[in-house]
Amino acid sequence: QVQLVESGGGLVQAGGSLRLSCAASRRTFSSDAMGWFRQAPGKEREFVASISWSGISTYYADSVKGRFTISKDNAKVYLQMNSLKPEDTAVYYCTTGTNSKNLRVGVVRSWGRGTQVTVSS
Repeated sequence: QVQLVESGGGLVQAGGSLRLSCAASRRTFSSDAMGWFRQAPGKEREFVASISWSGISTYYADSVKGRFTISKDNAKVYLQMNSLKPEDTAVYYCTTGTNSKNLRVGVVRSWGRGTQVTVSS
């Protein structure tokens, strides 16, 4: 029983920044890894980033590496998005998984409802 709520999405110009947050409640396992996926119109849902429960292991899609940073504290998981590009436009979903590596290959335990990120040219 996991409930995930994303926030922080919006409209931003290319080159700008956004910070997404995800709050989890009623989590099945306190040791769950966390991650972010996204889905653009007409495209498949794709992996963006993940972080282990301990915070030691992180993974990023090649398309966002060096621009996005995933982090966590005791209450929330965050995705700091810098140098945004129009191709980053998508609905972003917060996810949980058994570990960060499994999230990278699409093995997901639960999904949030998503938050829209739109990057204009």
